[in-house]
Amino acid sequence: MKDFMINRGDGPPVKRWFTSAGMAVIGLILLLTVMGSWYTVDQGERAVVLRLGAIVGEAGPGLHFKMPWINTVHKITVQNQNRRYTPLEAYSRDQQPANLTVSVTFMASDPMAVYSQYGDLDGAVLRLIDPRVMSGVKTIFGQYDAVRAIQERAGLNNDISSAITSAITGPIQIVSVQVENIDFSEAYEQSVEQRMLAQVQIQQREQNLRTTEVEAQIARTKAEGEANAIRLRGDAEASAIRARADALRANADLVQLQAVEKWDGKLPTTMIPGSALPFVNLQTTK
Repeated sequence: MKDFMINRGDGPPVKRWFTSAGMAVIGLILLLTVMGSWYTVDQGERAVVLRLGAIVGEAGPGLHFKMPWINTVHKITVQNQNRRYTPLEAYSRDQQPANLTVSVTFMASDPMAVYSQYGDLDGAVLRLIDPRVMSGVKTIFGQYDAVRAIQERAGLNNDISSAITSAITGPIQIVSVQVENIDFSEAYEQSVEQRMLAQVQIQQREQNLRTTEVEAQIARTKAEGEANAIRLRGDAEASAIRARADALRANADLVQLQAVEKWDGKLPTTMIPGSALPFVNLQTTK
């Protein structure tokens, strides 16, 4: 009985503890209520506002107020996002396997539709973008031969970008699509390298042949020029000889006159028996 009275004497402190705990809970509820009555949205975000699970609006950047415990807010970024797909396995039109690396840049153009249809941006990417990127790359790459895919890289990139952009319709906007890399099998790359080396050798032979032909043409032209020069010199010398012969025939005394002009007046010291003295042509006077 005595112990029972002692326990009853402890009642007031226990009551005070329950009172303090209750006040703390009430204060915490009031604090949460006050804190839950406002929210902020960053510049690169949009907020989807729900009231008891139903979408009631969209909020832009800044400070906003809402009904605590009733309204909830889901924020979705509207900044450009990038997703890199590697490796994407595909076959060219000539059945050459390749691994492609494709980068897709996108943004949420309608945050409310993104939330209502996909729940969040990651869900939209997974269900809307990923399947169409893989399908578009395989379809377009299959229309290109392996050599053409390498030589016309810009055209391949444009075709893949157009295919993906046109296939994705909805609250997601495709900003750009880039084919970053194309890796063919090692055997095919070696065969391409060998073909390129063979083509370079063929081009080198063709260049050497053209060089030989040009040099031969230059040599022929030079030989023809030298032959023409020789012929012209021969014609000139022949003409001079003919002119000199004609002049000698026209004036027979010209040779003797030239010899007299060059004679120094001395008679030769030796003479062949029976020969006549030079320049002596005496006429008998009647």
